[in-house]
Amino acid sequence: MNRSVFQNILSAGEVDFEQDWRSLSSSLREIHTKNASTLSFEELYRNAYKLVLKKHGEPLYNKVKEFEQDWLANNVRLRILEELPSSLLEAHNGAQLSANERRSAGEKLLRSLKSAWEDHNACMNMTSDVLMYMDRVYCSDNRKPSIFTASMGQFRDYVLRTPIPDHAALTIATFLNSVILDQIQIDREGDIINTALLKSCAYMLEALYETDDEQEQNKLYITSFEPEFLAASRQYYRSEGRSLVARGDASNFCKNARQAATNEEDRCRSTLSTLTAPKIKQVVEDELVKDNIREVISLEGTGVRFMLDNDRLTDLEMIYELSSWVDPKKDELKKAVQKRIVEQGEDINSTAKEASDAPPVKPVKADAEKGDEAGKPAPEKPINQQTAAAIKWVDDVLQLKDKYDHILNKAFQSDQALQTGFTRSFSDFINVFERSSEYLSLFFDENMKKGIKGKTETEVDTLLDKGITLLRYISDKDMFERYYKKHLSRRLLMKRSVSMDAERQMISKMKMEVGNTFTQRIESMFRDMSVSADLTASYKKHIRNLGDVDSQRAELDVNVLTATMWPLDAMGPSRREEGGRPTCIFPPEIDRIKQSFEKFYLDKHSGRQLTWQGNMGTADVRAYFSEMKGTKKTRELNVSTYCMVILLLFNDLPPGAYLTYEQIQARTNIPENELVRNLQSVAVAPKTRILTKEPMSKDVKSDDRFYFNENFHSQFQRIKVGVVASGNKVEDRDERQETEKRVDLERGQTIEAAIVRTMKQRKELKHQQLVTEVIQQLSARFSPDVHLLKKKIESLIEREYLERVGDINKPAYRYMA
Repeated sequence: MNRSVFQNILSAGEVDFEQDWRSLSSSLREIHTKNASTLSFEELYRNAYKLVLKKHGEPLYNKVKEFEQDWLANNVRLRILEELPSSLLEAHNGAQLSANERRSAGEKLLRSLKSAWEDHNACMNMTSDVLMYMDRVYCSDNRKPSIFTASMGQFRDYVLRTPIPDHAALTIATFLNSVILDQIQIDREGDIINTALLKSCAYMLEALYETDDEQEQNKLYITSFEPEFLAASRQYYRSEGRSLVARGDASNFCKNARQAATNEEDRCRSTLSTLTAPKIKQVVEDELVKDNIREVISLEGTGVRFMLDNDRLTDLEMIYELSSWVDPKKDELKKAVQKRIVEQGEDINSTAKEASDAPPVKPVKADAEKGDEAGKPAPEKPINQQTAAAIKWVDDVLQLKDKYDHILNKAFQSDQALQTGFTRSFSDFINVFERSSEYLSLFFDENMKKGIKGKTETEVDTLLDKGITLLRYISDKDMFERYYKKHLSRRLLMKRSVSMDAERQMISKMKMEVGNTFTQRIESMFRDMSVSADLTASYKKHIRNLGDVDSQRAELDVNVLTATMWPLDAMGPSRREEGGRPTCIFPPEIDRIKQSFEKFYLDKHSGRQLTWQGNMGTADVRAYFSEMKGTKKTRELNVSTYCMVILLLFNDLPPGAYLTYEQIQARTNIPENELVRNLQSVAVAPKTRILTKEPMSKDVKSDDRFYFNENFHSQFQRIKVGVVASGNKVEDRDERQETEKRVDLERGQTIEAAIVRTMKQRKELKHQQLVTEVIQQLSARFSPDVHLLKKKIESLIEREYLERVGDINKPAYRYMA
């Protein structure tokens, strides 16, 4: 407005409100009838400005509201009612309409409302421009809603919420909500709807408020439509969930649930309002997923068990996603997977137990001749039946672990809660299997002897890591340590390990996994081997310095073992003579060498005692066979120490003479069971019959006679005579009981040491605190038995390491220095 017009308004006298209102109302009607092209909005603004300026703001405000009310009630509302399809009223009264009829009738009402709403908005925008000064001055000063805001409320009250003639309980808003819900239902059923039209009506509801203060939470969309939409959706998805579950297809349920969530999100974006997106998502989660997920997971033939067994990673990923929606901990899914892991683990355990309890097969004869003159390696000796079963148990467990690691990473997004559950399940079935420690040690033993042969460093590292993973699950690590030391000792002493680097790498991995305490004794075994190599070299140098030129003198390679670090009790067969292992009677030529080394060693280490373990050594013996075919009559025999002792007895016999079993036993003092095994190796095994036996049979009896076999023949120059297996490498029941007895004894000592260590540090503790702390200290090594722990406390009290203090009902203990 230019300055001259403003001055003219200020200079005007009193206004005639009625006359000015008639002119203004006439113009407003022209605006509402879409004839505003001839109007001068500048003049209309001046008239309204003048009325407000002359203190007629209130009557002007009221008159405009009355005008809008009349227009909405007698024009807009009536036009909408005229266009209201009768079929909607019929449907409301129970009439059945087809989807096309419902869609057509609904769209007619929606178009009518959309047109009325858009016209009203356009008209009120022009009216607001005319009455801008009134809004800025009168409405602001008197805290009245702007005329635009007031007219929006009038559209709500006089169009949407006025009763329909002859149906006092129904309003246009009732039909609007009903039609939108019905259109959404048609969409959910797969038919096409006019989403843009619905979006316009939803926008209208978003633009209207319950009150004129227009607070966000009072939007008509939120207070009127959305509750009905959510309630209808709850009912729909409740029914849909029951229907999908009844079909018995878990994969189909997951696909439909995910699609439903996606569809509802798209619907909120394209058809309704994004305000509803989180709420309808919650409805889908609660009604469709939460109430059915447990049943879906456990569906027979299609549920989680079926998915796991058939590697249905996509389906597992979907069911994980659904579980995540309704349960952050995924408890139901975790229970189902854990249950299946334990079931499959128990199957592996049962298979291994059946193999362990199976009738023994024929003894495995280690009589294969290895190596030949051409240097060709002999084929590897196959492992025996029960050892194979032990290796298979570990391989099966590792395969199961790999399977579930793959599922965890690919389908379950490496979920920490599920990973913890998997670990617990593997630990459960592994520890319920009483031979798990022994079998895992055998797995390492076989691989260290030949399993890693030809593998790259990376492959070896992977193999060891897998084994360490299983060690992590084993709770009785002290039991595993005992078996591992037993098997390691044989590998080291018999020089059967393929790679010492791999052996040391294994120890390093164990140290990282279970700590230094676990590996201290094992590392000492390696130190003993290193020291023994130096000691053997020193002894040979000592012999050379003595000037002994006896060409017949046997060479000695010796391993001096620290008795407390090596499992000497476990390294030999379990069938021992009463009072301990008998002392072997060595031939004079061997005994002289033995005494020579003892003097050499004890001169350097006075006060120590050497005990010779004949059962753990080997010897190379050159034998002459007078009747052997060919020009070369001698062969080099690689035999056990006991076997060497037996063969040397025949040096003193004339041709054709024999020794009985009882004579051999009396002259060697070799333990009975080991004597039998060694005699079987050199007198029964077909390819290594250095001796002959009468009568010939695979069993050795006390009255059997043994002759030196002058007619022995072999095409190989060097022959390895392996000792016939004394049974399976897997312990039998008696051996197992003996091992458990020794482990229990060691555990008792370990528990006592932990109690004393704790009390020495804490001085005084209540009973329960002491028990808890000791269990925590030892849990990494084994699970202490509470009853044994109590017995050890009592024992320490009796020996005056501890004393009771305080109330007898609340026992506590004090350390006695």
